[in-house]
Amino acid sequence: MKGEFLSAIVLLLLVTDPFGNVPLVNAMLSGVPAHRRRKVIVRECAIATAILAVFMMGGQAILDLMHLSETSLSIAGGVILFMIAIRMVFGDTGSAFGPMGGREPFIVPLAIPLIAGPSALATIMLMATREPQNMGMWAGALAITMAVATIVLLCGERLQRWLGDQAMQAIERLMGLILTAIAVEMLLTGIRAFVKGLA
Repeated sequence: MKGEFLSAIVLLLLVTDPFGNVPLVNAMLSGVPAHRRRKVIVRECAIATAILAVFMMGGQAILDLMHLSETSLSIAGGVILFMIAIRMVFGDTGSAFGPMGGREPFIVPLAIPLIAGPSALATIMLMATREPQNMGMWAGALAITMAVATIVLLCGERLQRWLGDQAMQAIERLMGLILTAIAVEMLLTGIRAFVKGLA
């Protein structure tokens, strides 16, 4: 159980990718007054947490409403994670999330899709629908993950100054490598379940 809890935290940290988001968040908030930046980051992280919690608690209902199976979610989640992981490993050639001209981001694009992106939403839904009896554990893992993500983003400017752009890129690529393996495992799990269903 303890191993599952730690694995869930690591997986959620990988898909929310706070270290990879640091340069983007710093760029987006460059025009926002310094005294407002911390409040904006805390607010957006709180919104992202609430959205992820809704998908975690209502994951099965959402799947039933859309007539989707756990197998299809596993395969789709694996594909999305793989695409995110490839971007993390090889680097993003560009980003649409640049400076916002002094405007504060509200929900989009900081809370969604930078923090609570498609991969994070698919992952949290999959965790909750696979083992609904461990909902308390998943909620705890989500709370710890979002607390860590909030702290990392709050310290983003200092981290980027201390570590430098190259070190930040190295951390993101290492995380991407781990996420690639998780994505492949998720894909294989979905494919195995699909093949069993055919038998």
